[in-house]
Amino acid sequence: MSHPSQPSIRLTTAQALVRFLSAQYTERDGERHRLIAGTWGIFGHGNVAGIGQALVEYGELMPYHQGRNEQAMVHAAVGHARQCDRLSAQAVTTSIGPGATNLVTGAALATINRLPVLLLPGDYFATRAADPLLQQLEHPVEFDVSVNDALRPVSRYFDRIARPEALIPSALNAARVLADPAETGAVTLALPQDVQAEAYDWPAEFFAERIWPVRRPAPDPAELTEAVRAVRAARRPLIVAGGGVHHSRAEQALRSLVDATGIPVASTQAGKGALRWDHPQDVGGIGHTGTAVADALARTADLVIGVGTRYTDFTTASHTLFQHPGVRFLNLNITAFDAHKLAARTVVADARAALQALAGPLAGHRVDPSYEAEYRAGKERWERVVEAAYRADDEDAVPTQTQVLGALDQVVGDDDVVINAAGSLPGDLHKLWRARSPRQYHLEYGYSCMGYEIPAAVGVQQAAPDTVVWALVGDGTYLMMPTEIVTAVQERLPVNLVLIQNHGYASIGGLSEAVGGERFGTAYRYRAADGTFTGAPLPVDLAANAASLGMEVLRAKTVRELRAALATARAGDRPACVYVETDPAPTAPPAEAWWDVPVAETAGRRAALRAREEYERQAADRRRHL
Repeated sequence: MSHPSQPSIRLTTAQALVRFLSAQYTERDGERHRLIAGTWGIFGHGNVAGIGQALVEYGELMPYHQGRNEQAMVHAAVGHARQCDRLSAQAVTTSIGPGATNLVTGAALATINRLPVLLLPGDYFATRAADPLLQQLEHPVEFDVSVNDALRPVSRYFDRIARPEALIPSALNAARVLADPAETGAVTLALPQDVQAEAYDWPAEFFAERIWPVRRPAPDPAELTEAVRAVRAARRPLIVAGGGVHHSRAEQALRSLVDATGIPVASTQAGKGALRWDHPQDVGGIGHTGTAVADALARTADLVIGVGTRYTDFTTASHTLFQHPGVRFLNLNITAFDAHKLAARTVVADARAALQALAGPLAGHRVDPSYEAEYRAGKERWERVVEAAYRADDEDAVPTQTQVLGALDQVVGDDDVVINAAGSLPGDLHKLWRARSPRQYHLEYGYSCMGYEIPAAVGVQQAAPDTVVWALVGDGTYLMMPTEIVTAVQERLPVNLVLIQNHGYASIGGLSEAVGGERFGTAYRYRAADGTFTGAPLPVDLAANAASLGMEVLRAKTVRELRAALATARAGDRPACVYVETDPAPTAPPAEAWWDVPVAETAGRRAALRAREEYERQAADRRRHL
């Protein structure tokens, strides 16, 4: 109960939560954003009478979006948050049971990628008035456990609101974590369905407008001094730009620093676009899916400057990439956890603040002209590789996957957003895509979750309604989660889907072949009576499926038709799908660095034995950076 001297408002817990969320804002650099811009929901028992009723009650305060799949709703919210540089998020409400557990994959994706999303799953009766409930997991020795506890390890903050008054500190903590650039990720408030509907006298000030400042912590002077000393001493420095550059809006600060110093910049999947592709210091993607020039520089760099990166195994080529005998690392990161990776010197600070702080002490310092000439020549050679992969000598031929990217490259505008997450496309895009603006390249590769692309496109389109949005998906990803096509149609969001059909899991098929798995289980083929698979592809028409869900479908059989279809889709004002069957022959440049996927140490099949020999040869280059 509120204090007698405080004015109070009697509401249900769910109503109070919706009102509270509608009054929360973030602010950075003088720009204010709604912390929770809207709520996605699929209703069932556990949220229909609580949060559902509250969203009706306060519909003018909290926009509602109807989803088709709980995991997809989280992906849409994550796409929205990334497009908004984490300054605005969305909430997702579900019923108890399978609706709640369907959130787990999306929550893991959000937390791994450090992107904010608020999850509001229904939960069992706090009073145990009805027990057991429909869909209730009964744990025989831990009776307070519910299926929502599966969300604990994938959430940055978790609470179960067992009493109305418990919402006050928990909601404040939830908002704090969502707005904190160092702590953000999935936030879960599990809401027992009886508590959602329970009335309480809430302090009126709980619903007052509240602003959560998004900090830009400055570097520690001692750390900054050591960082400057390290950069000045390096002969072959290399910057690795990660997603933190974008989240901090540090692109201009990065450009100013490298313009002055001549230090080349390679990018992770999350950091691509930190520099425009044609900037002289941009050498492209790094690591297993990186460019030849970036990986060659990484192998010989004596100082690697990580800016806002987590250094995943794709970036480090499973710790085989950075081979200079005396290589050292300098990490600029807002989290100490990431800054200390690879035994680095650290600058624990906001990316933009750190880059700006470095610029002054490094004034007048520039890398050796021979180093500049080396990486610029490498960049020129790589651009010829890109041109060859994009080029179609026969406009009337069936396109390859890289020619699909080349056709799209000719059609997109500088501010279009291109979204992808899984399959063979991330590797091709990281090597080949020419990012023209900071938000254009939207790759979810922290979790590399099949099914992310279409719902994420919906979230991005909501965040940037005047932006042209492209979701690039293969047939495998499409079959995972096409459901939010219906949402795009319902919300009148003109997302563009490029659906590439090659009749199987092409990426994992190639990996299977490389590690001795002989492409087992990776093609879509008929099963014969003897259990083997025939060579004929399945008669599955994914374009017809997309059309049945409400999309305008444009079929393209040749490079010429593809380019025309992409242009038509871009000019349209409704959800559109460009469907193309591709030549399955791989045309992307091969990997320039290794990725550690352990191979069977003993086997009776020749393919596995050969793969093990290659594995041991590559693994010999792995090192610990201490």
